[in-house]
Amino acid sequence: MNLVINSYGATLQKENDLFLVTTPDGKQSFPPDKLKSISIGKAAKITSDAILLAIKHEIDILFVNDMGMPEGRVWSIQYGSISNIRRAQLDFLYSPAVIPWVKALLSEKIDNQIALLLALQPDQEELVSHNLVRYAINSMNDYKLKIEASEGEVLSDVSPSLRGWEGQAGRKYFNVISQLLPEAYRFENRNRIPSTDIFNALLNYAYGILYGKVEGALIKAGIDPYAGIFHRDEYNRPALVYDVIEKYRMWMDYVVVQLCRESAMEKDLFLFDEDTGACRMEPLAKRILIQSVNDYLSEIIMLSGKERSRLTHIELEAQSLAQYFLKHA
Repeated sequence: MNLVINSYGATLQKENDLFLVTTPDGKQSFPPDKLKSISIGKAAKITSDAILLAIKHEIDILFVNDMGMPEGRVWSIQYGSISNIRRAQLDFLYSPAVIPWVKALLSEKIDNQIALLLALQPDQEELVSHNLVRYAINSMNDYKLKIEASEGEVLSDVSPSLRGWEGQAGRKYFNVISQLLPEAYRFENRNRIPSTDIFNALLNYAYGILYGKVEGALIKAGIDPYAGIFHRDEYNRPALVYDVIEKYRMWMDYVVVQLCRESAMEKDLFLFDEDTGACRMEPLAKRILIQSVNDYLSEIIMLSGKERSRLTHIELEAQSLAQYFLKHA
């Protein structure tokens, strides 16, 4: 279970070895063994006793902003204590294996995007939309082939080309996604901060949730989330998270697309700033999205021959990445 506390004036404290959440509407207790993470919004408070209880039970605590992005976190001192993994991670940046790793990462991302487009592709009776998807997939496959065929001595030799092809494939992908949505949820392009439409507002917040999950998995695996590979030390953010998250973004795309296709997010759940054009989510929209994302990440799926929840697969992949660094550094 993932506990999200973002109500104004809410407090999380410890009482009788339980987490006690107090809001203006009442109180509710949660046993530690039922929680995997705690997300605290800027309008809420947490006591030191509650923090120590979370650390004791290896529960992630994330402090998030209005976009759902982690601004800080608390974790056990047991995490990240394996120094040889971090040394191997830094050595890997200059190893011959780094370019194939990045190419495989971007290829997998495009494959995942294509898989979602295929799942959404209308039948041939809707010929225009059917062909729109087909043409986009063909183009995205061309960019994927260019990524796989690229060569260089060091990553900096090929990074500009890889970014360009990845970006072109992404534009094709999101253009089709928009066309397949109901009219109220269509968008002109991908935009981040500020979001200017409902779809991008939902997707950016979903990515923020996913970002926190990936960062936590890397820390637990002993990996330094700040030492990026393809995304290198950008804006003093944990750049490796931007690398690893690429293979999972399609999961968030799917959740948001389904919410839009089911018209589950009405316009009155969002605020539109006439001066800036920004679209912001109301608390109810956040609650619906957070629940949808957490339900999706808790779903058991088969991946790499193992039946696990999607969130557990992320954690297992992080552990595998740590071993990959040790092997290829």
